[in-house]
Amino acid sequence: MDFLNVWWVYLIVGIIFLYVLTQSTVFLLKARKRAIELEFTKEQIRKTITSSMIFSIAPSMAILFGLVILTKVFGPMVAGLRLGTLGALTYELPAATNVIKGVFGLNIGSASITPDMIVTALWVMTLGCIPPLLIVPLFLKKISKKFDQIKEKDSTWKNIMMDALFLGMISAFVGYVVAPITNEVTNETYISILAILVLLSSAGLIIIFGFIIKKYKQEWLKNYALPLSMMSSMALALLYALLGVR
Repeated sequence: MDFLNVWWVYLIVGIIFLYVLTQSTVFLLKARKRAIELEFTKEQIRKTITSSMIFSIAPSMAILFGLVILTKVFGPMVAGLRLGTLGALTYELPAATNVIKGVFGLNIGSASITPDMIVTALWVMTLGCIPPLLIVPLFLKKISKKFDQIKEKDSTWKNIMMDALFLGMISAFVGYVVAPITNEVTNETYISILAILVLLSSAGLIIIFGFIIKKYKQEWLKNYALPLSMMSSMALALLYALLGVR
């Protein structure tokens, strides 16, 4: 793991972060200039920027949790680079887990992980990010037209396809929860009741938040539902573990 914390890694990641921050600043200034041209008041612009900053903090907590987990494998700088640019928590963590656990048979954070394993995982994660970069500019317009045509003929089919896509994605993550786990020390294989309880708890919390948003018109909660459910579920995971659930 020492090679992930050498000076040149910090230099490369620092240059990339500087580029991203510069790009964000340039577009922020361009957007502000355009807003002034459209006769928005400075107070309106200030409130918009401030509210956007505030409401981005809570959802970022979910990313922070993923960063802590990925840091065990890739170190703080590389993990921050992955989640701070193109990477998404819903993709990066499963991709790394599939390589470390699925290919090499080790758990995330294991002391037996070698540099070759880390580089392999990074290649898989990097190559996996490329297709969306090509699909969106090349095929999104055609795909959108097809969806519009389907909607014009029968709007219910579009909803069915989107629901099926969402359920398929959720099912992929459920597989990680219900799949048997092998203890590296004892070689004992078991299904984690703790993971299932945490999954059910987080699902229940999201349902409760959704009910509050819809029933009581608490729109502000939309930005906080995911991080709140994650933090609460992690707290419940600790409670379940203290009660002896595994």
